[in-house]
Amino acid sequence: MRLFTTVAGLRCYLKSVQKKQPVATDSAESTIGFVPTMGALHTGHLSLIERARQENQIVVVSIFVNPLQFGVNEDFGRYPRTLERDRALCEQAGVDVIFAPTVAEMATVPPIQTRVQPPAEMMSGLCGVVRPGHFEGVATIVTKFFNLVQPDRAYFGQKDAQQLAILQQVVRDLNLPVTIVPCPIVREPSGLALSSRNQYLSDEERIKASALYRGLSQAEKLFRSGERVSATLVQAVKQELEKVPSLQPEYIELVDPMTLKSLDTVTDEGLLALAARLGSTRLIDNTILRDRRPIIAIDGPAGAGKSTVARSVAKQLGLFYLDTGAMYRALTWFVLEAGVDLRDEPAVAELAHQCEIDFQTDTAIPVVLVNGQDVTQAIRTPEVTAHVSTIAAQAAVREALVKQQQSYGRRGGIVVDGRDIGTHVFPDAEVKIYLTASIQERARRRQLDLKSMGQPAANLADLEQAIFERDRKDSTRTISPLRKASDAIEIQSDAMSVADVLNTIVSLYQEKTASLSLDSLEI
Repeated sequence: MRLFTTVAGLRCYLKSVQKKQPVATDSAESTIGFVPTMGALHTGHLSLIERARQENQIVVVSIFVNPLQFGVNEDFGRYPRTLERDRALCEQAGVDVIFAPTVAEMATVPPIQTRVQPPAEMMSGLCGVVRPGHFEGVATIVTKFFNLVQPDRAYFGQKDAQQLAILQQVVRDLNLPVTIVPCPIVREPSGLALSSRNQYLSDEERIKASALYRGLSQAEKLFRSGERVSATLVQAVKQELEKVPSLQPEYIELVDPMTLKSLDTVTDEGLLALAARLGSTRLIDNTILRDRRPIIAIDGPAGAGKSTVARSVAKQLGLFYLDTGAMYRALTWFVLEAGVDLRDEPAVAELAHQCEIDFQTDTAIPVVLVNGQDVTQAIRTPEVTAHVSTIAAQAAVREALVKQQQSYGRRGGIVVDGRDIGTHVFPDAEVKIYLTASIQERARRRQLDLKSMGQPAANLADLEQAIFERDRKDSTRTISPLRKASDAIEIQSDAMSVADVLNTIVSLYQEKTASLSLDSLEI
């Protein structure tokens, strides 16, 4: 692990690493995961680092207490600074680079002259009311870090939901070439959201602070029982906080998670956020309320039977099977119809963002539409089959189709399978499955499949080697790498039939929906 305190040192290191990397291919490219922090690392930070480590070849962590995001009477001077401890934690977590610049190195004293100004309406509510200038300071320094590190992905915790929404907007507005990866809140056993500022709390105050989570949980239960009115949900939180007189709420609000606009009722989803003071410590927390049926995300290696199982699960539960393979085929057909060279990535990128793919599910066989045209049969031709892998390997294609897939996720009630559905496409899926089997078992199944299709018998050892190579490529590829989500349930299917796997997943889904119903009855 390397520690740099200067821009020159960091840039020199990153350039040297990039020069050593092989020419980019679908299975070999150096990606950079970036975790910006202010130090005083805790388990929440480490969860971001772990996610970055899983998804990237290089992990960079910044440690910088940013003076631009502190107000005049805020705790900049006493904010915990524990670089040596942080350094040890980063090394244990497999971090490649720590960037810990001084205030002078980041040109924040005297104040940096060029500022990033996020939308005023996103900064005016919630924490922005009592922290004027805070989000401008965050956006300016984070954008500067993005320019210096040039990461492929940057990881932020959902606890700072307003910050997350604002940075996502900045990235969209400025077309910054980085993917913002939101990560779940990590909590203490009491439910208190982890924060570096928790160090300010005494043991007694930590117990009192857990009322924040209890209040949000009460609102969640009301929501699951059918309540959608903002005032009622906010009142549920207030009543819980009032049980701890020393907790002084600054705000409790229900807003749109992306725009941060106030909501009177929840239609699709709402961010229920709060801030409160306990003694001299300011604490924030939030929860997302989603009005949708659960999503089932099934990931796993090739040959594990994901698609077969996913289709069967969807049919048995009356859910929609989102056929992502058909989406890639549909785009391939669209590119071929346009007469564009499939290797011309800029041209393909243009078409990918012009291709609207939809499904009609009120028929015996789902109909696939491209810009309103029925292409159900056309996408199954040998020509499309021969070229779909070329299209699927392109980053712009992946980006465009993931957005369309996520639009289906907002409706809920879907089953999806792939390599990174639970980690990237639907990280908030209610049921996550990692379906796998040993290489030997998958080779045996493939051998039987070939035999049933009347094809020449394949050598089992050759099939095992081919599957091993496919696993290696799938897990190291830059685009859509094979990953098991940290909260996924692994199903090892060597000794299981398709029916056994199907019944296991259906049971997990039913348990999840039942637990949500029971929670609502406990109010």
